[in-house]
Amino acid sequence: MKVFKFLLSFLITAALIYLLDHSWIVKGNRLPPLGKFLDPFHGFWQNIEPKSDSSHTEPLNIPGLKEPVTIVFDSLMIPHIFANNDEDLYLAQGYITARHRLWQMEIQTHAAAGRVSEIVGSIALESDRASRRLGMVYGAEKALTGMMKNPTTKMMVEKYTEGVNAYINSLEDKDLPFEYKLLDYKPEPWTTFKCALLLKNMAKTLCMGDKDMEMTNALTLYGKDIVDLLYPDREPVGDPIVDNTNGWKFKPIAFDTVPRAIPNELINVKKIPPSDPTTGSNNWAVSGSKTATGAPILCGDPHLNLSLPSLWYVVQLHAPGTNAMGASLPGSPAIIIGFTDSVAWSVTNAQRDLVDWYAIEFENSKRDKYMLDGKWTATKKVVEQFNVRGAEIFYDTVVYTHWGPVTYDETFQEKNNRKQHAFRWMAHDESEELMTFYKLNRAKNYKDYSEALNHYSTPPQNFVFAAASGDIAMRIQGKFPIRRLYEGKFVLDGSKTSNGWQAYIPNDQNVQYKNPARGFVSSANQYPVDATYPYYVTGVSFEAYRNRRINAVLTASDSITVNDMMKLQNDNFNLKASESLPVFLSLLDTTHLTPEEAEAYKILKSWNYINDKDSPGAAYYEAWWNNLMPLTWDELEKNQVTLSRPTTYNTIRLIKEKPDLSFFDIAGTPEKETARDVIRKAFALGVQDIREWETKEGKDARWGAYKDSYIGHLLRLEPLSVHVLAGGNRDIVNAHSKTHGPSWRMIVSLEKSGAKAWGVYPGGQSGNPGSAHYVDMLDSWVAGKYYPMLFMHKSDAPPTTTSLQLNPESK
Repeated sequence: MKVFKFLLSFLITAALIYLLDHSWIVKGNRLPPLGKFLDPFHGFWQNIEPKSDSSHTEPLNIPGLKEPVTIVFDSLMIPHIFANNDEDLYLAQGYITARHRLWQMEIQTHAAAGRVSEIVGSIALESDRASRRLGMVYGAEKALTGMMKNPTTKMMVEKYTEGVNAYINSLEDKDLPFEYKLLDYKPEPWTTFKCALLLKNMAKTLCMGDKDMEMTNALTLYGKDIVDLLYPDREPVGDPIVDNTNGWKFKPIAFDTVPRAIPNELINVKKIPPSDPTTGSNNWAVSGSKTATGAPILCGDPHLNLSLPSLWYVVQLHAPGTNAMGASLPGSPAIIIGFTDSVAWSVTNAQRDLVDWYAIEFENSKRDKYMLDGKWTATKKVVEQFNVRGAEIFYDTVVYTHWGPVTYDETFQEKNNRKQHAFRWMAHDESEELMTFYKLNRAKNYKDYSEALNHYSTPPQNFVFAAASGDIAMRIQGKFPIRRLYEGKFVLDGSKTSNGWQAYIPNDQNVQYKNPARGFVSSANQYPVDATYPYYVTGVSFEAYRNRRINAVLTASDSITVNDMMKLQNDNFNLKASESLPVFLSLLDTTHLTPEEAEAYKILKSWNYINDKDSPGAAYYEAWWNNLMPLTWDELEKNQVTLSRPTTYNTIRLIKEKPDLSFFDIAGTPEKETARDVIRKAFALGVQDIREWETKEGKDARWGAYKDSYIGHLLRLEPLSVHVLAGGNRDIVNAHSKTHGPSWRMIVSLEKSGAKAWGVYPGGQSGNPGSAHYVDMLDSWVAGKYYPMLFMHKSDAPPTTTSLQLNPESK
């Protein structure tokens, strides 16, 4: 009996040890080894940080440093790095960024490289395949080649990489960031290639959008007149970023104006989801002639997918020749959006089309050769290997052509197409964007800003600028191919190299202006330029509302203050609603409304068009709109080929101007509906959605609660995400939708006595959920409040700060 009990106890103990020492798959989710995860000495408990941790300020010996570096942390845990040379500056930036954001840096570059399945298993395989088939690794390799050719950018990424690895090599199991313990793996060494991947990942977010296949399908199905009606290159709405009508004095580069051959085909692919096309940003600079202090004020708030850890990491970089502060990207050296003692800059996405798809004619099903300039030309086949965790190695063959990779084929999201298509993307080209930010971080005037931008290619951005000297400017900078009319809007014939990009717009002919008479410059992803600009411009879509609201507010005042600019960045006025709701309400038959609909009508009739979080009118309007778009364009949704909806602005314009358009007829009903019928049905459905929500939640609908915005953790785990009650929405200056919004709000007053800056973002400096600095800025961001930025000129630590000394490793 004793032996039996002993054996039973031994077996139970052994089983528990085995169970607790191994990870398990439960309902598709991988659980960590609970023994290690719960271990009080090495597990997640060690990630709980006290508010004041003296161990974070003990001097450290760091390999690779030439001289000591001092890092001062302010109350928000923003590091102010003081180094005696550039090499030590970027090494220290890499070290301290990894200390706070290592897991974020690694998971984002794994995603760009198509390697997430190595960590989480088969659930990520298809997205990994998509990354490889889009040529993300191919583009990063080209980018790294460009970086390494330039001695300065080579130094930057090499020293940054040394710093990251110095931190990784200092880690013990107990020190690993929380997510490594949760996913049961360890960080691998950082490389310069990962810096390139990080930048390509941002390019994917900002300039991989296109609608070539959708436009080709629409042209084939509906003809040119309908395509021009539904998808005009330039919508009839004013306020381009730069209005320099008849002021373009340069001689443009000209090609033949014959449109390229467009394959007559219907393309059926399940396209890789692009970034949200409504994602955008705001920036502007106001001349001192319009401010209360006489100093220029620059404002920027890039709108991106909001995530935890936060997208940006704020830092100050101080060394001989540079003193800059602002938002950096974890995984890349330098400051991307920020200010120096003398200047400030910010960016918004330029929305230009830098993607083309080329129809490929293969010699046979083996795809070893394809037709190019009258010859069968050899393809290059790249066998991609995926080391899927918990599964067999997966191999995927990607065919490369002169144009780029063939993304979709019979093995990946393509259905019985006559031809396959090669993907040409500007971000596949060699480039040196880091040199732009190196120089901006040292800029003192407009000349320095302009020279810095000459190094910038992708993703194209609207760079706003202001200087303490009084200059303000806007330049739309990128490497833009010179396009013939309609080129880039449709799929192109890939059998002729003459159909490719033949030349690029010279930097000095890119859209730009300096010190305009109106006293401000601004951009909000709208159409870039007036109709007299000599080059053809096309893009996926251009914004139509935020820009006009911003310009109206800036035009109306000549005594602008920093507080005014804070209010404008958080402005919730819904210009789209103010232009559309009166028309929508006029089309309702108020004599046949249900009691619930009559109440909704009353609320909407008295609404002030402001999407504040407590507004019931905003909730009803947005519910109405969310039903109106799919009802209007149901024919496109139900078609068996890839098509895209017209823009918000054009949809409203067609409701007003062409209410009998055939697309307003709802598919699947015997009646022939008009815009009035669609408006009425969408209204009833919107009211129904609100009532169902109120029944479920047990309270009246208010916009903030109905929208239910949240900031999701990169692992997409609900317990690690945060829900926020906030106003705003797409097409509003405060463009905070359910998952997207202002990722970094910055305001800089360029005063003669020195730059003064304010900033905030939805999260915190730490990537550790157990840190007090994980989301410590979030409440202020939601409330529209800002933190004054501590911009230091020497390393003497002021009160409320702590210091960390990094010393060269003793030999």
